[in-house]
Amino acid sequence: MFTPNLLTANDRDGTYPASYYAATANATDPFAKLEGDQTCDIVVIGGGFTGLSSALHLAERGFDVIVLEAHRVGWGASGRNGGQVGSGQRREQDDLEKMVGRDDARKLWDIAEQSKDIVKSLITKHDIKCDWKPGILHADHRARFVPETHEYVEKLQSEYGYDQIRAVDRDEMHAMLGSEFYHGGSLDMGAGHIHPLNFALGIADAARAAGARIFENSVVTSYESQAGKVTVKTRDGGVVSANKLILGCNGYLDALDDRVAKRVMPINNFIIATEPLGDDLARELIRDDVAVADSKFVINYYRLSADKRMLFGGGETYGYTFPKDIKSFVAPHMLEVYPQLKDVKIDYGWGGTLAITMNRMPFFRRIEDNIFTASGYSGHGVAMATLAGQIMADAVGGTMERFDVMANIKTPVFPGGKALRFPMLVAAMLWYSIRDKL
Repeated sequence: MFTPNLLTANDRDGTYPASYYAATANATDPFAKLEGDQTCDIVVIGGGFTGLSSALHLAERGFDVIVLEAHRVGWGASGRNGGQVGSGQRREQDDLEKMVGRDDARKLWDIAEQSKDIVKSLITKHDIKCDWKPGILHADHRARFVPETHEYVEKLQSEYGYDQIRAVDRDEMHAMLGSEFYHGGSLDMGAGHIHPLNFALGIADAARAAGARIFENSVVTSYESQAGKVTVKTRDGGVVSANKLILGCNGYLDALDDRVAKRVMPINNFIIATEPLGDDLARELIRDDVAVADSKFVINYYRLSADKRMLFGGGETYGYTFPKDIKSFVAPHMLEVYPQLKDVKIDYGWGGTLAITMNRMPFFRRIEDNIFTASGYSGHGVAMATLAGQIMADAVGGTMERFDVMANIKTPVFPGGKALRFPMLVAAMLWYSIRDKL
């Protein structure tokens, strides 16, 4: 079966997608392409949140680090996502308690809290201009979901000591959002949202300043590990020899390592950005300028940009190619929530490839003595992928505590491995899509 290269299936070499984020990216000096032979302590494949954060934290500890990015830093999901910096793991604490026990579930909660903290601290420490705003509103699109949401709020407050979340009833939800689509939910003011590409660019600049060597337009074709050394080769003849390797490729891993690929699957997601709406309409739609994530299985997630556009994400595909008209693909999801936007112009529409796992928890592993990987953030990666970089830096330096907590989570192989993961997932997601509609 022909498998397109995900690095080029929907995008041009070395070029950011025509997104709102790319159009409003902070100015930064580009990075050179890898040429010839290079040596370093640690080589990192992938210039997104995981790879850049790994490089920054390793360089700050005195390691000689090289990052290899196939296109541009932040080019993948790190620079295309909804920008939500959420609390907790991708799975709720009730599920995690059943999955790993109460003690480890608590450790996973604490790690997730650290993931939000590291985003905020990097923004402050490196003066990253990325439009940080507090607050994520969870909105239930079915009335029967609301009691369970409110019970979960109580659990986080009473059992986990988390006092930055509160319940929202139907009337308050309608006051907060200019929509009749929802029945209640919760508001988490410890969470927040950012311009993700500018955050990635800020981490890259900080890593460069700390001494990391970052190379763009350097497509890795293979690597091998022998006698305690790793050799990485690029498409244009570059070679890096290192003591250790970090894989931070997420949805764009492709065929680079089947040991990861059989547990981590790429899926596509899409976002549109309207024209600027003005202060009055923007406030009518999202009164308090928080981000919103709803309860649909194929989730709607949206927020206002710094210049008061609606950034609305919705819809997923599981083939390799994006829809020909992304704006038309996503707009019906937005209009279901906000029919009053039917005559508003949509200025941008773009897609990206993220990665999911069967259990929707990140896949951390030491796949060889000197090879580490973290990926499969399942739509919860802005904060967790950034923290993953610090956790990987710890692990490379010999401190394995947090890495082991994450790596001890059992991550199932997709049924049929790589060959059948797409058709199996498509069948499952079709069922959930029908359930959402009903």
